[in-house]
Amino acid sequence: MWRRSFSSSSSAGATSSLKDKKWDALVIGGGHNGLTAAAYLARGGLSVAVLERRHVIGGAAVTEELVPGFKFSRCSYLQSLLRPSIIKELELARHGMKLLKRSPSSFTPCLDGKYLLLGPNKDLNHSEISKFSKQDADAYPRYENQLQKFCEFMDPLLDSAPPESLQCESSCSVGDRIKNKMHNSMFWTRCLRQAATLGQKDMVDFMDLLLSPASKVLNNWFESDVLKATLATDAVIGTTRSVHTPGSGYVLLHHVMGETDGERGIWSYVEGGMGSVSLAIGNAAKEAGAHIVTCAEVQQLLINDSGTVNGVLLADGSQVHTSMVLSNATPYKTFKELVPDNVLPDDFINAIKYSDYSSGTTKINLAVDKLPQFKCCKLSHPDASPQHVGTIHIGSESMEEIHSACQDAVNGLPSQRPVIEMTIPSVLDNTISPPGKHVINLFIQYTPYSPSDGHWGDPVYRESFAQKCFTLIDEYAPGFSSSIIGYDMLTPPDLEREIGLTGGNIFHGAMGLDSLFLMRPVKGWSNYRTPLHGLYLCGSGTHPGGGVMGAPGRNAARVALEDVNKPLK
Repeated sequence: MWRRSFSSSSSAGATSSLKDKKWDALVIGGGHNGLTAAAYLARGGLSVAVLERRHVIGGAAVTEELVPGFKFSRCSYLQSLLRPSIIKELELARHGMKLLKRSPSSFTPCLDGKYLLLGPNKDLNHSEISKFSKQDADAYPRYENQLQKFCEFMDPLLDSAPPESLQCESSCSVGDRIKNKMHNSMFWTRCLRQAATLGQKDMVDFMDLLLSPASKVLNNWFESDVLKATLATDAVIGTTRSVHTPGSGYVLLHHVMGETDGERGIWSYVEGGMGSVSLAIGNAAKEAGAHIVTCAEVQQLLINDSGTVNGVLLADGSQVHTSMVLSNATPYKTFKELVPDNVLPDDFINAIKYSDYSSGTTKINLAVDKLPQFKCCKLSHPDASPQHVGTIHIGSESMEEIHSACQDAVNGLPSQRPVIEMTIPSVLDNTISPPGKHVINLFIQYTPYSPSDGHWGDPVYRESFAQKCFTLIDEYAPGFSSSIIGYDMLTPPDLEREIGLTGGNIFHGAMGLDSLFLMRPVKGWSNYRTPLHGLYLCGSGTHPGGGVMGAPGRNAARVALEDVNKPLK
């Protein structure tokens, strides 16, 4: 397939220069978290090299031109979670990141001719929701305010390492033990102070959100099926869970805790696609002195006789030496494939082996020759309208529809009526498609990694599922299928093979309550350090989790710099 990629990283020929010195730190993987870690390590005075397996940096936050003239945000497709501290400290706007706010932000068409528009405009929200329920229209601002309050409670937890117990046990000095106890005591004191500020009623509501199924939370707030379904998609996106799964409320919170330019819950497109986020971070890292190399696949970590990291072995046989490695790969990839056998404790390896990497996600990126015309809007003209700006929810008119789609996957089958989130970034970004034509992203659930009725490697099977998705969209926007010029499809095995996401899981591991905070990636090792001295994790498989957030990379760099007594700038 004709391909053009967008990367500011060094060429493959630069691998020869890697062997000429011993680096202070190596970063495995040039995803956005790896690049973030590299930027902060370089700002801290370390010599750093980033080793990216693919021909382009960005990991899942990447822009690729797979159809001539059309630039796809191939995996991640919206920005909101990237930490404000990173945007400010790395001066990402100066390095080329331009955010395009969406308003309205959500459109749900219905087959009965109705539709629901939502966004940052409170008057619009009240008017739109009132079409379905006046009671819900009055309740919606209170719902948003409560979520915002919970996000503000969670916010300080995102920008620091969890208060992990000392991992060195008897080898730690008395001073280190006292320092660790003081640090952890201060952390929990701050949490208790925040909890007291929140108040008991709100704390009970917060725990209810975390522990309950999304369906229970939303049923307690609203009566309109279409509003509940629209909100419920945030609780299950990227997971294999149903809206009725206990704890599914957390992912809802995860997806509304972001912001754009200080405005809470506002998701934006990025000019040039999501690869522009990675390029901006990469530019900041290079300005600080980091060396970025593509087509440099790490095959294995090198371990010296004392059992500490000594460097990496590349797939071309080259050895690159360092005493510190930060891995942006998934925990499974890092510990089961890159670390040699018999180096890590058995209980640790078992915990990694049995972590949940299941995925029900498929991404289809399309080039189209016209915008979809939704019959519920009773409009037929080629120009972009409010319904084209935000996330378009297809097949999500009730929570039971979402649950039914999930149950198909539980039974081993791709959803008969998939849940589809459609976005059309070219409506706001004229740099990613030819004039009059558009880029469309489809984020689709639920698609098992190994379906029982076929195989994703079968071209006929793949095409059949893609056509099922396009036909479903045709029900809402007649003629959509005929507008398709070409498309790229990434099923869970494709996401694993091409992007390096174990099991196709977009979060580097499930985001259930048993896999968060002090238990991410496994309990006892939540602070980015690992049982192998000199090896750190800096990807989404660590706290605070998935999404284009950058927090794991920044937090991991802070811990690594602390260990070598270098201040973070």
